Amino acid sequence: MDLGLRDRVCVVTGASQGIGLAISARLAGEGAKVLMVARGEERLQAAAEPLGAEWLAADVTDPDCTHRIVATAVEQLGGLDALVNNAGTSARVPLERLTDDDFRDQFELSVMASIRLMRLAAPRMAERGWGRIVNVASSSGKRPSASNAAYSVAKAAQLSASRVYADAYAARGVLVNAITPGPVETPLWMAEGGLADQAAQLAGTTREEALASARGKLPIGRFATPEEIADVAVFLCSERAGFVTGAAWSVDGGTVPIIV
Repeated sequence: MDLGLRDRVCVVTGASQGIGLAISARLAGEGAKVLMVARGEERLQAAAEPLGAEWLAADVTDPDCTHRIVATAVEQLGGLDALVNNAGTSARVPLERLTDDDFRDQFELSVMASIRLMRLAAPRMAERGWGRIVNVASSSGKRPSASNAAYSVAKAAQLSASRVYADAYAARGVLVNAITPGPVETPLWMAEGGLADQAAQLAGTTREEALASARGKLPIGRFATPEEIADVAVFLCSERAGFVTGAAWSVDGGTVPIIV
């Protein structure tokens, strides 16, 4: 299927690894012009060069970087057709130990960073009558988790922001959607000190037992691969998703047991 993405200019945040890297690779494979954004310059450059993608080292929680991201896409690649707000992270912290700063940090990363980029990108896309914005939220935004409450609250707010922008810009050709992954085999979960190790420490079990427990909660019985999440995100960036807006697509292996 031709997704109609050849020569479309696409910006992906949190692009140096995991889901963001997989989305960038899928977009590049469709012939899109990709600008990959992440904080770590060395890892980002190493990820972008094999894809033939442009890259920009920037921290999306810094309000000053928003204009720089959009300006780089326009000046180096010739425009801005699709934006994927993927930057995010999580940690397992018991509810009673969460601080104001924990909530603020998650809100800045998942909500304010997305809003600032949408606020700048959506009107530009609307002027051209075509645009796609995909916010990578989480199943935790639909079904809050006590093990990462600050993350859950921020992801719920990100879903709400997605819907607000979808309603505001749909008639002008800019389609805004979210995807809500469940557990994914990325460094966030699988790296040393990641969510698997954190879950094991909190539960007093081994890493293998913690992973088995997490997988056992999924009807599909396993974690997603980054590429499986990327496939859905890239479809929503495409011409083929021309009648989809305001949606929050579950890509969670059945994690959230409701029909939404």
